[in-house]
Amino acid sequence: MKQRTLWSATLVAGLVALAGCGSASAPDSASGGSKGKLVVWDWKSGDATASSYVKKAKADFAKQHPGVTVEFVAQPFEQYYTLLGAAIQAGKGPDVMLFNGGGQIRDRADSLLPLDDYVRDDKKRLAGWEAFTKDSKTYAAPVTLQGHPIYYNKSLYRKAGLDPEQPATSWDEFVANCRTITKATGARCFAQGNKEGIGIQFFLSGLGSGVLSPTEYDDWIAGKRDWSSPAVKRVFSLWKEADDKGLNNDGANSTAMFNDAFAVFQSNKAAHVIGLMSDVGHWKDFAEFLDAGNVGVMKSPVVTAGATPSLPYDGGIGYAVAKWTKDPKVAADLVRSLTSTDALKSFYADAGAIAADRTVDVSSGGPAVATIVSEIDRGKPALHVALSSKTVDLMGRLSQQLLSGSATVDAVVKQLAASDQAG
Repeated sequence: MKQRTLWSATLVAGLVALAGCGSASAPDSASGGSKGKLVVWDWKSGDATASSYVKKAKADFAKQHPGVTVEFVAQPFEQYYTLLGAAIQAGKGPDVMLFNGGGQIRDRADSLLPLDDYVRDDKKRLAGWEAFTKDSKTYAAPVTLQGHPIYYNKSLYRKAGLDPEQPATSWDEFVANCRTITKATGARCFAQGNKEGIGIQFFLSGLGSGVLSPTEYDDWIAGKRDWSSPAVKRVFSLWKEADDKGLNNDGANSTAMFNDAFAVFQSNKAAHVIGLMSDVGHWKDFAEFLDAGNVGVMKSPVVTAGATPSLPYDGGIGYAVAKWTKDPKVAADLVRSLTSTDALKSFYADAGAIAADRTVDVSSGGPAVATIVSEIDRGKPALHVALSSKTVDLMGRLSQQLLSGSATVDAVVKQLAASDQAG
């Protein structure tokens, strides 16, 4: 299967994926901080699907600041936050930098310039700001929205005699449908990859709204997390139960999410996958292997009474400005160009990412993207994005122990609670 770079997620704090562009730069190389030049670090500008987006953003910026040079340095994603951390510690590096929403940017907010005074006019046009805020201050402008829809293969539903337009709304019905599909087609229920500990992030956010009550969900996002509650424990017991009952592909702990788990789904070996809204593991990527009309999107089935399933999404990626930049306004203007409507239209068209810009027309994207966009106004922030990057990393390791049987649910949630409370 082809390799692609990851627009995460939002994707997702701590994801490990091949960027396929650029090479690592030491903190003192390709540094910004000089008048007349801005240096941008990201992991996307070298990707072919982002070339038109970057070109349009640079053209928009050049109209405002024709004498300022902009240099993009594409870093490999698997080293990105390590390199960025070294640059921050040295107090020098890029003027503008790309971040995933959530813990990765919040952990580094002290080194970033609050952008509220510069982006006021963009607040209504763009969505997903919450993932880039800390203590009521905004530290990046959202480029994409990242979320975790449950994608399903309609053709497998049909082969099993199920109505693909009426996916299950309860967990028991969902599991029963999966059994029917497996018996008729041999396909497993879920394509699951947890080799890097990423699968649990998708599982928590993709299915969490079907487990937690609306109040408990909102409390979780607000930082009032009760790790000892039966509903929270149910998420983690369900994680193990799904694997123990054979709902996942074999060897989930040895299967990489990117891109092996998605290959399982695209090759008709699994009926469902909790995917992304970005340019890998998402609606457009799947449509290159499955007919677009056969890619369905569903919300979590209800696992516990009183739960209200919703689309989990946040700001996916966004550009921030370093405190050390010599001209904050000019750097902020570049961020605004990188989130301009014309640039984001190209981003959506070429990469298939769901742009943070509410005005971008997605009507030609097919049924899956139409379903995703229709749910955004009713969606809620993703559960794992509310956690610190340290707790997310720990959750990945513990999730592997749950699947292997070397840890219990009670022990796992106790450790996660301690990490979460430590901040």
